[in-house]
Amino acid sequence: MVTLKQLRYFGAVARHRHFGRAAADCAVSQPALSMQIRDLEARLGVELVERRPGDVALTPVGVEIARRAEELLAGARDLEDFARHHAGPLAGTLRLGVIPTLAPYVLPKVLPLLQRHHAGLMVELRESQTRHLVEELARGLIDVVMLALPIEQPEIETLALFEDPFVLAVPADDPRPPAEPIAVAAIAQERLILLEEGHCLREQALAVCSSGRNGETGGLGATSLATVVQLVASGYGATLLPQVAAAVERDNTRIKLLRFAAPEPGRTIALAFRRTSPRKSDYSVLARRITEALGVSEVGALPTAACRAGTAVPA
Repeated sequence: MVTLKQLRYFGAVARHRHFGRAAADCAVSQPALSMQIRDLEARLGVELVERRPGDVALTPVGVEIARRAEELLAGARDLEDFARHHAGPLAGTLRLGVIPTLAPYVLPKVLPLLQRHHAGLMVELRESQTRHLVEELARGLIDVVMLALPIEQPEIETLALFEDPFVLAVPADDPRPPAEPIAVAAIAQERLILLEEGHCLREQALAVCSSGRNGETGGLGATSLATVVQLVASGYGATLLPQVAAAVERDNTRIKLLRFAAPEPGRTIALAFRRTSPRKSDYSVLARRITEALGVSEVGALPTAACRAGTAVPA
């Protein structure tokens, strides 16, 4: 009979396309992994991989077996989760993924609240870009992800948390008054500083810019919002800043935060999890704790006071 161990080893080969790296990922020797793959092929009566010098390629049937194997492995993890966490909500280990444009701004408020109300919960954090987190979620390597919508994966279910409007962060010597809302079309006049390729916030910012007059952006990019804010503070341009981040950056005297006129551009923050997960009740409790920590009574916008524009102070 085919074993879960064999499916896990084959899944590693399918991901890495290399027996050595797959063996390291599974913490076994390469000969042991190769033997299990050959035994799997013998039991199924098909060739799963094409062995080449230095790498491997999946056969057409191997591609389909790899896809089905991932589904079976995720189901096995869900079975373990059900047995481990049925006693009560938010107990045991929770593998939580968070995108970088949320993690440093939300987690300092959320984690202490979870510790206070759920002493038996152990949170394992994974911070990465949306694409990587969704892939790991689908494979069952993490339980739930806090990210920005939309997510177009049929096997992934989402639970909306709050609306996160954008503000325009500009250098402190910008002549526009903080109290006067600006039009989205004004973005086209700015030299925008964006996150590097792969960040969902970059794509969201570009989508907002497309509603401006010309949609042109500057050539600067960065790997974190903290770096982007420092570039703005140094006079290199402007950026779209999520309100959840603006609540932290509002005391930076070298930048000014300008609100947009209604309807404000923004993003919807949500929890994402596998449709087959038995821990949906846990994720509902987690959603309530997150909105409680951020001062959102129900799914809606963050409190306006969290993002009041700073006073213009010369750099």
